[in-house]
Formats: sequence, structure tokens, C-alpha cells
Amino acid sequence: MSRPRYKRTSPNPADAVAGVPVVLPHVVMTIAEDGTMTVTLDGTAREPEAFAPPWRREDFAAVLDQLTAQHHSPVRVEVREADGSVFTDILTPGKRRPHPAPDPEPVTATAAPQELVVLHGERFVPGEDVAIAVVIGHSDAAPDGTARALLTAGQLAASPTREIILLGRVSGALTTGHPQ
Repeated sequence: MSRPRYKRTSPNPADAVAGVPVVLPHVVMTIAEDGTMTVTLDGTAREPEAFAPPWRREDFAAVLDQLTAQHHSPVRVEVREADGSVFTDILTPGKRRPHPAPDPEPVTATAAPQELVVLHGERFVPGEDVAIAVVIGHSDAAPDGTARALLTAGQLAASPTREIILLGRVSGALTTGHPQ
């Protein structure tokens, strides 16, 4: 009789690995007909900041980013639409990338500000992570699904092709261009 190629785990919770949650935090987001959204975490209602407007569908990504960052662990998300449909997923907290330190420049009273170049893109999922390539940084998409890259002229000059790419990590949206 051959042995299974996988290891069976014990049903006894005392045998579980320390530090690993037995149950993921459960986020339920209920979307109303008017687009407003209520959020519960493990059955407890979560509210927007004091004096802030009610959450709307557009706040979906920001709320989930906040909850995954607070828990430092994956969360189980259940989205209940007004039409009765339900979407369920498990989201992991994003890795926070430190912003690259700017090149030290001597500070003088007559130093001129650096010229910035910009590239705009469309069709991004609101709040999604958008890569800027030659990847020297990241940007977040605006609530309307647009994104932009702000670079110094020196950063653009470091690219021999002077080509910039915006890549949506969730949507797959891609914008390329040669900003002036």
C-alpha cells in the first residue's frame, strides 16, 4: 500500500503552528442601490472617520488597504451587491515600498526648482498600484481610474529611450509614452 504524498494535519487546534491565525479576519462590504457601502469586520460595524461622508463603492480599495494594513495579515472579503450577487476573495496586505530618497543636492538661495515631466494614463482600476517603468517608483490610480507619473528631468534623462511605462498591477492597463 503506497503512502500519500502529502502530510496530513492534525484536527487538534493545540497542534497548530504558533502565530498562524486559525480563521482569517472576515470583512463584509454591502453595497446599496445608491452606491453607499457598509463595512463589517468579524461582525462589528466599521465606520468612516468622524465627519467624513459615508463610504461609497469608490472607497472599496482604500478601505481594504486600511484593513489589511491594520491586521498585517490576509483578510477574507465578501462583497454583497444590491442585486443579490456575492463576490468573495482573500486579500493580502500590500508591501509598502519606501519612496526612493532624492539625490542630495546642495541647497543654495539661488537654486532653481527642478523641471518635472508628466505622463497620464487611463483605464486603471481606482486605487490600484500603477508601476512606472523604468521602475523608479510607484503611484496609485485616482478614484476615476487615471494615473500619472511625475519625474524630474534628471530621472527621465537616465532612460536612454526616454520612454515611460505605467502598468496597472491589478487591471493590466498599460500606458507608454515619451513625456517632454
